[in-house]
Amino acid sequence: MYRRNRRSVQFAALAAGTALLATACNAAAKKDDSAASASGSSGGGGRSFTLVTPDAVGQNEFLKLAVTGVKNAAKQHGGTEKVYESTDAASQQQNVAAAVDAKPDVIVLVGFEFADIVAQQAQKNPKQQFLIVDACTTKTFKNVSCAVFREHEGVYLAGAEAGLLSKSGKVGAVDVLDTPQFRRYSDPFAAGAKKVAAKTETSTRFVGGQSPFDDSARAKEQANTLLAKGYDQIMAAAAAGNYGVFEAAKAKGAFAYGVDVNQCVSAPGTVVDNVIKRTDVAVEKGIESVLGGTTGTTVSYGLKEGGISLTGLEDGVDTSKCVISDHKDVLTKVEALRDQIVSGELKVDDPAAG
Repeated sequence: MYRRNRRSVQFAALAAGTALLATACNAAAKKDDSAASASGSSGGGGRSFTLVTPDAVGQNEFLKLAVTGVKNAAKQHGGTEKVYESTDAASQQQNVAAAVDAKPDVIVLVGFEFADIVAQQAQKNPKQQFLIVDACTTKTFKNVSCAVFREHEGVYLAGAEAGLLSKSGKVGAVDVLDTPQFRRYSDPFAAGAKKVAAKTETSTRFVGGQSPFDDSARAKEQANTLLAKGYDQIMAAAAAGNYGVFEAAKAKGAFAYGVDVNQCVSAPGTVVDNVIKRTDVAVEKGIESVLGGTTGTTVSYGLKEGGISLTGLEDGVDTSKCVISDHKDVLTKVEALRDQIVSGELKVDDPAAG
């Protein structure tokens, strides 16, 4: 949802194997300043890893976590890392080609933008190992491993928070599109709310239109439709349009929930919590798996693996500016639900399954 300035909800669609879309710099892109030269397969006896991002990292917390993951992997293996930051489709292709030419032990790529590019490169370079995070190729390759997320588990917990905090008994969501993949951000939210408050009324509004992933005005309009009917807790699953949802909620004294990273800082006092995707965990564990000889597989990361969480369940919640930090009693109940999901006692339905 939040990951990109545009089309941030791609991950759910790609988990279903769909590649939605395919001046920057030269092919060398930007090399991480802390990395030694990693142009060899395992320079100096250590391992070498290259991360290619779909956008400039900057202050993008989602991508910053991926950088942390590849750096940690390099430290663990006494190796080196490079980070190639892309800015558009052309630089994405250039950076992947440059990464392949350098022949690192593992090339890590984040996002659906790389699905088709990696499929082409994997076929031409069967000895090169690739790890795609938050997406996968349509066809299976022995040298392409994928890490995807069970976002619906975290959304369910956020819904439970909403059900416990709602004063009107009405909990809603603003979602980008009415598809099974994107409903992972709305259906489980309703289910979580009803788990803790059975009589909760739920509803979802969809952004749609010509630009569903970055239409703040339309997202705000959909949020206002819910707010006008008394909904006081809203899941913001509108990608870049989330800010429109936050604005609408703030104006009405209602509350919203963010995704991917801590969005509470964008609207303190309005955003209750966030469904966090730990790209660092997926990168570290994915690299470890590849080096261990397990390749060509897709691994799903959820609450059990530490790949999905809530800001409220992470360290630092007290300084997160999230409303949930003032509701420790609610967090205690949500932690119990999380433990039930992790143990397998409670199963969260995945709208995109089957």
